[in-house]
Amino acid sequence: MTRLDVKKTYKLYIGGAFPRSESGHTLQVNTHKDEHLANVAQASRKDARDAVVAARGAQRGWAGATSYNRGQVLYRIAEMLEGRREQFVEDIRACEGVSQRQASSQVDQAIDAWVWYAGWADKYAQLVGNANPVAGPYFNLSVPEPTGVVAAFAPAEAKNTSLLGLVRTVAPIVVSGNAVVVWTHPRQPIPAMTFAEVLHTSDVPAGVVNILTGLRESAAPWLASHADVGALDLMGATDVDWAALEAEASATLKRVLTPAKSVGEESLARIRAFTEMKTIWHTKALG
Repeated sequence: MTRLDVKKTYKLYIGGAFPRSESGHTLQVNTHKDEHLANVAQASRKDARDAVVAARGAQRGWAGATSYNRGQVLYRIAEMLEGRREQFVEDIRACEGVSQRQASSQVDQAIDAWVWYAGWADKYAQLVGNANPVAGPYFNLSVPEPTGVVAAFAPAEAKNTSLLGLVRTVAPIVVSGNAVVVWTHPRQPIPAMTFAEVLHTSDVPAGVVNILTGLRESAAPWLASHADVGALDLMGATDVDWAALEAEASATLKRVLTPAKSVGEESLARIRAFTEMKTIWHTKALG
């Protein structure tokens, strides 16, 4: 007797839950051999709006946690990635058609990148902030604070990005206390949705990371112009008209990181891109 191969349909990850797309539409994801692998939800503008609402609701609490606590939560995600590395290797091989060694290397790099950013959680402020010399009996301090909700696009290159590209996009955004709405690789979203399952069973508060799947052109301009989105990460948006999205973002004075701006793969500059500087004055004790 021949069994039917039941293909999995991956849902979205919004507000710590896995809802179906409001549109009811799904897309077929194929292997590198063009064989049917799974189905994913085609996120709509309504789904993107729901994700922004969830991110906005979670961001204040996440930013209010101590930097040490945020670092520990992020370290926990790295531990869980390590525990499911074989599943990620299988997902990457199926999607990207790479060798076992290449897929294992990508998973290792993703785990290492997550650990790298987790380690900066309680350290980056000491390098980014500073004490400013001023005239008069005052202390003047500049300290970094999170921007708020960041809309981001995971890289859409063909290989070695389906997991690593997502991690390198999400980690530097959330480490400082931001919440993120991230659109996955449009053709290879399965490792990202497996990562969503890791997030769901971790200590990350619901809504801090929201993951959308499907074609990105439909809702991308709406996210770029959304007044409740404080910043836009377009480093991975090479498959869409990112210059037009940058123009859309200018209407609401968003911070924008574009492919034209050079920042390292793991770099302090990626953390700084989504922080604001707050300057504090305080009188010195006289006498």
